[in-house]
Formats: sequence, C-alpha cells, structure tokens
Amino acid sequence: MLVIHGTRKFLDRVRGPHATDADVTTSPLGSWYATVLFWKPQVALLVNETTLVPLLMPLAPSATLLQRLPGAMATLLEAHRVPRPLIEDEVAHARACVLARTRNRSVVGVMTEFAQLAEVRGGSGRPEDLLGLSVELARTPTSPLYKTHTSPDRALAAFVEGHQRGVDRSP
Repeated sequence: MLVIHGTRKFLDRVRGPHATDADVTTSPLGSWYATVLFWKPQVALLVNETTLVPLLMPLAPSATLLQRLPGAMATLLEAHRVPRPLIEDEVAHARACVLARTRNRSVVGVMTEFAQLAEVRGGSGRPEDLLGLSVELARTPTSPLYKTHTSPDRALAAFVEGHQRGVDRSP
C-alpha cells in the first residue's frame, strides 16, 4: 500500500480511497506527497518523503492519476538507474494507493521549492518534458538533505545502496 499525502488542491482534483488511521505505507521508498501545478496542461508534482525525489506527471485525466502513477514511478526510477527488483517492488505497492492530507511541513516546503524551480526552468507540461525536468530537479540541493546527501538524486542512490545491503537507511 502507498499513502499519497496531498495538498487541498490535489485532493480536490484526484479521487480515490481515503486513508484510515490504520493505513500505512508499505513500499520501500515510503509515502509520497502531491500537489497540482496550474500549467497548461495541468501537472501533478509528487515528492517522495524519504528521498525527496520529485516526479512530474500529467494531471489529466485526474480520474486515472492513481492508476497511471505506478507506470510513471517506474519510468522515473529507471531514469535514476534504480535496480529492476526495487522498481518492481515499489510499483507493486503503488498499485494500492490511498489518499491522505499532508502532514510533513518539511516535504511540503520542498514541494513548493520544486514547483517554483520547475516554473523558472520552463516546464511546459508536455509529458515528454516532465521526466527530464523531474530528473533535473532531483539534482537540486535541498535544505533537509544538507547534512546528509545534499540532493534527492544522491539520497535515492544512498537509499538504493542501503536497500541492496539489506539495511534500512533512510536519508
């Protein structure tokens, strides 16, 4: 199971089952946070809570976003050269998503920074550009990672290394 913590803008547009108090993320990478970027066309911005890796994907049709998410996650993780078994594990958990409100202000702050950077870097909202922009944003130093890995791409690489060793090493 994967818990997607959405902003109000996101939860107003994306429909899906809502998390209960008993629902917890069981995927290796943990929960994701999501918001909406009001580009033309609109884009969903998701940020992994553990590594702060961003994922930009088309919002429309919003009714199918949760069904499209596992494929988008797989494509992003492949672009970051994550080993296939970990991608398959993450995708398997992402097939059962529930929605919840945001709770980690630090991740929401990082999401806000990524949204501003994406706008400045000329995000067009076209699907072929979103993957490249996601990978580019992952190279951005973020303040929650300054004392550890500096940027989300490095945090993801460290997570993968720890996962391969069988050690739970959260950044």
